[in-house]
Amino acid sequence: MADAYIVDAVRTPVGRRGGALAAAHPADLAAHVLRALLGRTGVDPGAVDDVVLGCLDTVGPQAGDIARTAWLAAGLPEHVPGVTVDRQCGSGQQALHFAAQAVLSGTQDLVVAGGTQNMSQVPIGYAFHQAVRPLGLTAGPFAGSAGWRARYGGLPVDQFHGAELIADQWGITRERMEEYALESHRRAVRALDEGRFARETLPYGDCTADEGPRRDTSLARMAALPPVVPGGRLTAAVSSQISDAAAALLVANDRALRTHGLTPRARIHHLSVRGEDPVRMLTAPIPATEHALRKAGMRIDDIDLVEVNEAFAPVVLAWLAETGADPGRVNVNGGAIALGHPLGATGARLMTTLLHELERTGGRFGLQTMCEGGGQANVTIIERV
Repeated sequence: MADAYIVDAVRTPVGRRGGALAAAHPADLAAHVLRALLGRTGVDPGAVDDVVLGCLDTVGPQAGDIARTAWLAAGLPEHVPGVTVDRQCGSGQQALHFAAQAVLSGTQDLVVAGGTQNMSQVPIGYAFHQAVRPLGLTAGPFAGSAGWRARYGGLPVDQFHGAELIADQWGITRERMEEYALESHRRAVRALDEGRFARETLPYGDCTADEGPRRDTSLARMAALPPVVPGGRLTAAVSSQISDAAAALLVANDRALRTHGLTPRARIHHLSVRGEDPVRMLTAPIPATEHALRKAGMRIDDIDLVEVNEAFAPVVLAWLAETGADPGRVNVNGGAIALGHPLGATGARLMTTLLHELERTGGRFGLQTMCEGGGQANVTIIERV
């Protein structure tokens, strides 16, 4: 049976909303990492079979199949196609899955996967709100569906409500969430200071390092913030940051490795995706991880490093409680609370960081998972080679 390998992975720094990457066209962000990826691997760009990029809110500068636009903006061969994927926050990870499935099947041999997002230019949910405002609708994208109403009634469906439900169900206090958020910033600052991101990060103009980590934050500052939902326990401090970034990975099968003389850095050991309650929305990483480990014949203790996207602190805390994973192996360089969550790019950014950290520490297996709109979660397990 064929294998799928990650040959290389690179990302831009993650810029803060309104920060150094705010004015960058999202296609140019992606083009930047695409050129670098091909340059680092030395592969002929014309040999790439497809380009799969994750992106949400594909309007304005992100419209028109940005995967194709980014490839062309990079000055790369016109005969290579591109496709844009939207599995909400997991879009970049799903792009990797589609690339891996293509090379595993043998229908393609060399595929670029990744993601790009500029949230400074296109705020989250912008596409929906622009479309429904003329229609007089104010609820989410499910509101007009009779089938949805029949199944889920008038229950509120949004990520903040979902995070509050998780905090309630698992008894996670605001104080515990703030402690977790502070540790995320501490880990991210340490990673920056120790140069852990140096190999994976490609400066873009004046943006040379991740802008999100806050050296001066504290529990006292977090405690002073108002809740996002009146009466709730969730605040901006325990939520992922709005960000801008792009990331890209080169995925190949055995035939492509031989043909192009490529050296793989990791083998994709397992990939899957599962769904759960779309109202609670953010808990799918728990059953998705259980499913993935069962399918792979592994236990959580077999995993050396884990990246669980920090959409909100209770997402990771509930995942830790249910899986029994060692917190010292999870998000060791901080997560989206500190580093930011550029939506369609995050899945590719997480895998890029996971790959490099496995190499730095000498670990064998890494697992990545993230919550996604609609109550979904991807899981990818890689093996360092």
